[in-house]
Amino acid sequence: MTVLVTGGAGYIGSHMVLNLADSGEDVVVLDNLVTGFDWAIDARARFEPGNAGDIDLVTGLIGKYGITEIVHFAGSIVVPESVADPLKYYANNTATSRNLIEAAVRGGVKHFIFSSTAAVYGMTGLAPVVEDTPLHPMSPYGRSKLMTEWMLADVAAAHDITYGVLRYFNVAGADPQKRSGQSTPEATHLIKVACQTALGQRAKMDIFGTDYETPDGTCVRDYIHVTDLIAAHALLLRHLRAGEESATLNCAYGRGYSVREVVETVRRVSGVDFRADEGPRRPGDPASITATGEKVRQMLGWMPRHDDLDEIVETAYAWERYLATRNS
Repeated sequence: MTVLVTGGAGYIGSHMVLNLADSGEDVVVLDNLVTGFDWAIDARARFEPGNAGDIDLVTGLIGKYGITEIVHFAGSIVVPESVADPLKYYANNTATSRNLIEAAVRGGVKHFIFSSTAAVYGMTGLAPVVEDTPLHPMSPYGRSKLMTEWMLADVAAAHDITYGVLRYFNVAGADPQKRSGQSTPEATHLIKVACQTALGQRAKMDIFGTDYETPDGTCVRDYIHVTDLIAAHALLLRHLRAGEESATLNCAYGRGYSVREVVETVRRVSGVDFRADEGPRRPGDPASITATGEKVRQMLGWMPRHDDLDEIVETAYAWERYLATRNS
């Protein structure tokens, strides 16, 4: 069995490659390196440069390597950018996923795991969401991901393939062994931006919106350590290989933190009282989005091991310090 990881040179995908390689799996990475880095790909994986939406390329790779499973991370992920440039997101996310799924069907791939997002829920109020919470994405990003969920369900009903969808909440942190982390310099992830500001790589950071219906007026999110997230992927792959049914699962801790709480945690961990300016809301941002995470625990036996905001920030900060020395 060989696993194809699309976007395996990126933040989350590179952690999936580490998990699979550590488990002795045969791994092929497909990445166009637009936002990923070839140095982030574990040496135990085989790397093929290219676009995940290239049907002929992917079909060829399936035959060449005997690929039996695909874990799909490739795509664009910035909510405000999706509002400004929706066609980019429908091309990079929806259309690319459609072509990748076609190649999977053509090549006889048995299992397909897709990285979706909490953005499919949209504005949900302050209560944690569950998998059957109504879906009302507020941004082209969320809609582009939801379309892929729909396509997978339709294709699985028509073809011999099972799928798993993991709806991510706010992924953060880095591999505890500092083998990978969020490496895109201009990434918009809050914890990364705060860590960069603490290190003096940014003069300041911005807090977008202080008038939300939340305890302190700033957005609340469920932050999940990337290593725990990837552990859920590995369990989901095992679930599908065992002949179990397709599944769509939230991957979250069930505890939300506000933007102000995250900023204060980074200040405490780093020991730096950096500048954080307060400004207006960004388009497409819900006030709060958290999830219980009960279904993924029950169905897969998932047990988070890094569900502590301080630890998430500590690993993210350590990675940013490593990047600073690596790039100097």
